[in-house]
Amino acid sequence: MSFTASDIAALRTKTGAGMMDCKKALDESNGDTEKAVQILREKGILKAAKRADKIAAEGLVTSYIHGAGRIGVLVEVNCETDFVAKTDQFKQLVNDIAMQIAAANPKYLVPADVSAPDLEKEKNVYREQLKNEGKPMEMIEKIVEGKMSKYYGEVCLLNQLFIKDETKTIEKLLIEKTAEIGEKITVRRFVRFELGEGLEKKSSDFAKEVAEQMG
Repeated sequence: MSFTASDIAALRTKTGAGMMDCKKALDESNGDTEKAVQILREKGILKAAKRADKIAAEGLVTSYIHGAGRIGVLVEVNCETDFVAKTDQFKQLVNDIAMQIAAANPKYLVPADVSAPDLEKEKNVYREQLKNEGKPMEMIEKIVEGKMSKYYGEVCLLNQLFIKDETKTIEKLLIEKTAEIGEKITVRRFVRFELGEGLEKKSSDFAKEVAEQMG
């Protein structure tokens, strides 16, 4: 059974799930709307979508230090109630996200946070690569958009693959945990420090220094 963009929009209106989630559910159900709703429910997406408008103002700010103090992370993860924030399940999730940031070094939270200059700079790199490969001009922009999806998967936390389970992104992990815990869970902000980052490190020639001191 086939389906149209109108079917996707109707499913989204009915469930509150995202457009891509609705499209995937309709793909899996061969266009059967009722089966698609069930698929969204089974994946926890329906439950998460129903909590999308909730205010998540509680939660935790957690620190994570890695490599004997060489990498440090601070991250704020929010939920709806102080009760959930105190649970071991929520604390483990926050720790997992802090470890993700330490290991995968995201620069942004979501694609919308990527600055316009950085975005254009990245696109220009891809354009030049494709021109050098001899790709026709009419195809380049389409290919660039496809490559940007991979770029977002590298630099945006919610688009990154979860280091503990690379079958899901961090965004999907949050959707699953929202369904399991029964409260809206979001990552609000984070910062990552790496020892010496941004500093120009000098390479010294010890023998030369000694020779210079001796005159």
